[in-house]
Amino acid sequence: MTGFGGILGVIILIADIWAIINVFGSGASTGSKILWTILILVLPLIGLIIWFFAGPRSGRA
Repeated sequence: MTGFGGILGVIILIADIWAIINVFGSGASTGSKILWTILILVLPLIGLIIWFFAGPRSGRA
């Protein structure tokens, strides 16, 4: 069962990195970007879920 936990951890890490890249690519203010990044780093899974539903959207659209 240890292998599954490791794979899940890597998936969450990749998703967090992707979320942080999207936060910095968004049109949000600098302070907002910093707060979202801290939330994602401190609470990796919950922060990712909150960001997915309530975070700043990409400015590339």
